[in-house]
Amino acid sequence: MLNADPSELQKFGDLAHRWWDPNSEFKPLHDINPLRLGWIDRCVGLRGKRVLDVGCGGGLLSEGMAALGAEVTGIDLSEKPLGVARLHLLESGQKVDYRQISAEALAEQMPGAFDTVTCLEMLEHVPNPSSTITACARLVKPGGQVFFSTLNRNPKAYLFAVIGAEYLLKLLPKGTHDYAKFIKPSELTRWAKMGNLEPQEILGMSYNPLTRDYSLGRDTSVNYLLRAQRNA
Repeated sequence: MLNADPSELQKFGDLAHRWWDPNSEFKPLHDINPLRLGWIDRCVGLRGKRVLDVGCGGGLLSEGMAALGAEVTGIDLSEKPLGVARLHLLESGQKVDYRQISAEALAEQMPGAFDTVTCLEMLEHVPNPSSTITACARLVKPGGQVFFSTLNRNPKAYLFAVIGAEYLLKLLPKGTHDYAKFIKPSELTRWAKMGNLEPQEILGMSYNPLTRDYSLGRDTSVNYLLRAQRNA
């Protein structure tokens, strides 16, 4: 069975035309993109690398990595965001190979084909995140790096990411996140190890509502990122 929730695909498909509007529902993605992009580039040096962006949506991260010199493939199962991503290439002049395919299916076709794999803000939207993680591990070369980001599952994360972000600050549309699908770092670490990945680093991403700034640090209680390396 396809590891996708039709309601999630529909939700992001309905908003796809606003993906590149920095003042739209996707403003938080625009705000955090430089942070996560810089972190990935510092870790692997994107120039000249063959990179896969899993769950690429409208292409914010994919284009950012391409602009830093990576050879990027972006995959997603939602057709409308991919259409927006392809159209935006005409405006930006960047080069990204966008494909409508699952990570699991691509792993069957192209195992070990990529130097680096990214899967950001996506695991909390699929029925079986462990399957996606294992597919990412299969897609990266031995010794290659895989980057994940998701939301922790605890009362603070519910308060900040759902009540705060969706209802009080209105940073995101209501219903963007399902708290039951949030993932604890211990779970993500365990699934990574099951997929032949060795976790290397965990960082938190925090939002300051007063300055409206995001920052990377040690606080993993809400948003966090994991970097892992595929074992040989």
